[in-house]
Parts: sequence; structure tokens; C-alpha cells
Amino acid sequence: MIPPADSLLKYGNPVLINKCTDPKSPRARPLRVSHQQLGDSGPVPPPPKPKSPSAEATRQQCEEILDVILPPREWTEGNECWMQHVSSAPCTRADVINLEELLDAKIQQRQARITGICPIRQELHSQCFDELIRQVTINCAERGLLLLRVRDEIQMTLAAYQALYESSVAFGIRKVLQGENGKNDMEKRVENLENEVKDLKKQLNEEKAKCEILEKREAEKRLLEERKHIEATHLLKRTNEQLKAQIEQIIASKR
Repeated sequence: MIPPADSLLKYGNPVLINKCTDPKSPRARPLRVSHQQLGDSGPVPPPPKPKSPSAEATRQQCEEILDVILPPREWTEGNECWMQHVSSAPCTRADVINLEELLDAKIQQRQARITGICPIRQELHSQCFDELIRQVTINCAERGLLLLRVRDEIQMTLAAYQALYESSVAFGIRKVLQGENGKNDMEKRVENLENEVKDLKKQLNEEKAKCEILEKREAEKRLLEERKHIEATHLLKRTNEQLKAQIEQIIASKR
């Protein structure tokens, strides 16, 4: 695991964790620092003046509160495990100005979007807010704890909005899939109905053809019957005229 990336939250010197160091203690004793830190250090400062028990207790309490609010980060480098607590050094006005400049520089460096939803910008502002909580907690622990409540409330609200967004996206995807399935079903139904209409039209054309054939056949039969009827009528008329002529001849011969 690589060492943690640079953060806007100010940390102290890294602490090497081994069997002689209790990782559960609020503040582990620094066992080793980097060569760069040793090279950059100036002349050895004079030993600090002994502090009163109340000041030492206040400092210890502040460090414990900082560990609770902003837990230390850990990483491994080779076969060594390192831990780094947040810094408990008091801050000045220059530190706040430097924090603002560093925030703007990192936003430009990581090319975060200025407007809209941007995870990079959100992460940088979250680090900046944690640093402000650290600075305020050193001066007033109660105020830092109150800011911690505000931060947790904001994060909880953002998590709720994110869960709601993911739920709405999943709901929308389900509706789209249902619509696609319904569309496919409707397309199949339309295709079946169109095939049924084609079959019915085919049957209709066949029935029309049969009807035309029957009408033509019946018309021919009717014409034939009419011809037979006319011929029979003519035959009967001729027979009637012949019989009438014969009767007239018989009557005439008797006179």
C-alpha cells in the first residue's frame, strides 16, 4: 500500500507502529521520521519549559478529541506500518489564508468543475472543512464538536440524496425495461394482428372469387332456361295454330 496522498488536513509526523508501540493509545510516540524532515530542521531548540499539570491535561484532552473527530490514517511501506495523527499545533491567521490559497490551487491543479456536481471539488471542500474543524477544536473543543455535528449532518443529507438519486435511477431503468418489454409484446401483437388481417383478406378474396364463379354459372343456367322456355313457348304456339287451323278446316268441310 502506497503512502496516503497529500491532503488539506494538516497532519503531524508519521509514527512507526511496531510491537513496542501500542496502536490503541491516543498518541503513539514518534519512533522514526523521514530524512527530509531531519535535513530541513534547523538548530536544535532549547528544551521546553515545564508545563503545569492543567495545561498538559488540556493538551492531552485536545489530542484525544482530535483523534475521535479526525481519526489517524495508517499505511504500510514495505514491511513497516505507519500511523499519522492530525496535528495539534495551534493555528494562526496566516494558516487560514494559506489554507484558502492551497484550496484554490488544488481545485485548479485537479481540474475540478466550478459549478454543478463534482466529486473532486466535494472532496477538496470536505478536506478543507476538516482542517477548519481541527483548527477550531484546538482553540475550543466544544465548538469543534459542534462543527463535527454539522459536518456529519451534511454528509448524512448528501448520502440520503445520493441514495434517493440512485433509487430514482434504478426505478427509471426498471420502467424503461418494462416499457421495452411492453413495446416488444405490443410489436409482436401488432405483427400477429397484421398476419391475421392478411389471412382474412386472402380468405375474403377467395370467397369473392367463388361468389363470382357461382354468379356466372347461375347466369348461364338462367339464360339456358330462358332459351328453353322461349323455344317451348314457340313450339306450343305453332302447335296451337296448327290445331286451330285443322279445327277450322274440319268445320268448313262439314258446312
